Amino acid sequence: MSIPNRPFRLILNRHHGTPGVVVLPEGGFRRAREEIAGWEGYASTPLVPLEEVAKAARLGAVHWKDEGGRFGLGSFKALGGAYAVMRLLQAELAKRGVANAATAAELTDGTHREATRAITITCATDGNHGRSVAWGAQRFGATCVIFVHEGVSQGRRDAIARYGAEIRVVPGTYDDAVRAARGEAAERGWFVVSDTSYAGYTEVPRDVMQGYRLIAEEAAESIPAPPTHVFIQGGVGGLAAAVSVQMRARYGLDGPRIVVVEPERAACLMASAEAGEATAVEGELDTLMAGLACGEPSLLAWQELERAGFAFMAVPDASAVDCMRLLARRQPPLVAGESAVAGLAGMLLAAREPFARAALGLNEASRILLFGTEGATDPALYAKLTA
Repeated sequence: MSIPNRPFRLILNRHHGTPGVVVLPEGGFRRAREEIAGWEGYASTPLVPLEEVAKAARLGAVHWKDEGGRFGLGSFKALGGAYAVMRLLQAELAKRGVANAATAAELTDGTHREATRAITITCATDGNHGRSVAWGAQRFGATCVIFVHEGVSQGRRDAIARYGAEIRVVPGTYDDAVRAARGEAAERGWFVVSDTSYAGYTEVPRDVMQGYRLIAEEAAESIPAPPTHVFIQGGVGGLAAAVSVQMRARYGLDGPRIVVVEPERAACLMASAEAGEATAVEGELDTLMAGLACGEPSLLAWQELERAGFAFMAVPDASAVDCMRLLARRQPPLVAGESAVAGLAGMLLAAREPFARAALGLNEASRILLFGTEGATDPALYAKLTA
């Protein structure tokens, strides 16, 4: 079981291992884990061994963390956005003198409904984050407006709207939608719940990332032996950084090598690694991997990845389709959307190329952890691509 040869780019991080700031304090993760684990519907998602993939790639083991069923939302984003919405509402109710320590149960059952309905939550999204924020706003009683760029499919827009959010379409790219959401929030007194952080806006994204860490913790609790490598999707870097922090917390400084994989048309983290500082990439960011179509790194994520990322890869869209089909045709099949398979694509391409294999230290003893970050979040597109 393999995929066709495709061109890719790979760079090793010359700053790997250098000391840096603590991006995600342990206390914040403990709070997030305890809270989310108590939500109705919470369950650890499956960790699936891909023996046939490991054999074909001449690796010791490959495990796939399947996030497609998370809270019924279809992606890992359910953990971060909704948790950050809850934290923001709790803080705002305290500021307004409504409740000093509102619980998730009180928010869910409508104890403070009149106050929470007066609070509008907003964000920009390529699909999955907006669905999580909309779900969180509906669950905890807030009003919600979600901004999408014109490249977001109608199927993904409809999936967000089903949770009661108003959808606003912005010309341009994801980063244009981010700016539109930020501007509207500033003008109207709304609250941005974003997984993208920037100077002056870090606390809410930090909560989002603390929620993401639970995915890595679940994987560590389930995997038979510690991974030697993690191939993880890029985007703005929030998930990759959260996984990196949790791998280090679990396994120490000698934990797995973190390889960040991005679409070749939206590789802002690779560009940042090449430049030695956070760097935006320009252009249309026209990639099939819609959830990774991001041109600007998250500040918090880059503070982690600039020292903890071992390597950065950029892969073509065709490799994502190859991997979607590979998983769909295995037995039993795995349903993985376009953005879910970037890590798998990077691993398979690197494992068969001698220089990349040697540079990353891949061999028959390597144990790889992958994160299948979404299921078929746009079922019509998924069916078309895997046909």
